[in-house]
Amino acid sequence: MRLVVGLGNPGPKHRNQRHNIGFMAADEIVRRHNLSAPRAKFQGDVSEGEIAGEKVIVLKPATFMNESGRAVGEAVRFYKLAAEDVIVIYDEIDLAAGKVRVKQGGGHAGHNGLRSIDAHLGDRNYWRVRLGIGHPGEKSRVTGHVLGDFSKADREWVDRELAAVAEELPALLDGAASDFMSRVSMAVQGAPDENGNAPDRQPKGPSAPPAGSNKDTRETALGEALARAMDKLKGRG
Repeated sequence: MRLVVGLGNPGPKHRNQRHNIGFMAADEIVRRHNLSAPRAKFQGDVSEGEIAGEKVIVLKPATFMNESGRAVGEAVRFYKLAAEDVIVIYDEIDLAAGKVRVKQGGGHAGHNGLRSIDAHLGDRNYWRVRLGIGHPGEKSRVTGHVLGDFSKADREWVDRELAAVAEELPALLDGAASDFMSRVSMAVQGAPDENGNAPDRQPKGPSAPPAGSNKDTRETALGEALARAMDKLKGRG
């Protein structure tokens, strides 16, 4: 049995916010795989059924994001699940919009939903599906960005991504995380043309965190600095 958790905030006010992309993914999984209608349980909404021959419980905590662990903890204890049987889907501000990353274990990186789950499970070895929503570029704009609604332009790539996450979930359940990520990424970009080129359908808008906020950005800055130093040594700077 697997527990798939979509993170978000309850209520119509938050329904279309970037912070609720985990809820959106959970809803699409339930719809696409014809799981049962949601019912109130474990301080959340629960749907269940089979996906690719495996029993799956989909949970949307009815608490606010920073108390998500209460619902997850109850469900895990009730079904006697191990942490590795849990898959949590959530928004990631330090990942470009439309990107998806999967990993098992790790820290919460400041995400309040994960922070709460860590506290209530006492075991960080659960699976994380991070759906990128991009960074607005300035720390002062982060809250407004995260709690802002997806735009109409965003919905094109968001809908493709959600459909792919639901469609390709069996690969993740089977342990093929790399295949899952590749297929979802291809779906977001769109099918290649007759020459094998992917269409220019990359999500627009915020795509990466500001300089110095992650490993990739630091390495790029270091590489550029070294290149400038080499140019000066060669008399070209």
